[in-house]
Amino acid sequence: MAYLLPADFGNYGLPAGTTPDWVTAATALINSYCRRPDLTVVQYQERLRIVAGSQSVLLSYLPLSPLGAAASPIVSIEGRYGRGRRGEMCDAPLLDVALAFSLPGEWTAIDPTSVDFAPDTGELTLPWNVLGLPYNEVSVTYTAGLAVIGDDVKSACAQIVRNAQAQPALNASMTKMDTMQMKYFSSSLLDDTVKAWLRPYVANRLG
Repeated sequence: MAYLLPADFGNYGLPAGTTPDWVTAATALINSYCRRPDLTVVQYQERLRIVAGSQSVLLSYLPLSPLGAAASPIVSIEGRYGRGRRGEMCDAPLLDVALAFSLPGEWTAIDPTSVDFAPDTGELTLPWNVLGLPYNEVSVTYTAGLAVIGDDVKSACAQIVRNAQAQPALNASMTKMDTMQMKYFSSSLLDDTVKAWLRPYVANRLG
């Protein structure tokens, strides 16, 4: 999905003669920089370790947004506990009881409605399991992205196109802009202003 339509070109300072392929290439560059397939609402799955003594994790893709008519962006979540890793302490009697009734490392479904989350930061706060033991790993399926592409992303897309059109090596007469050519010049096309606009959408911890 291109982040600017031809009808938007004038509103964001692009020349009237700009062809859609410039925007398509700029959109692909934005997705690459943000390390995600698209900035619209997409479903993701992550498997995350939980720090000893904590009941929260941070998801990589923001903002958390429900898809379609879904009430929550958390589609499903599973957790598991096992013997503590080196340097981690746990309640040995409780762990002995847990291991007596369940295989170590077995995944257990967690009710998504019992999980607190912050859409803008991607922080999930997990409930304790029935034995009072903390989980040490979770697998989360969730949806994140923008239901509506905002002015920040549209402005970033337009600025990338303007930067590209100002590059002599790119501003040549051609019928189609090559995405890989844009990628080659990404260091100069993604200026500090563009990076500031896109910062909230860059995937955490990935890449």
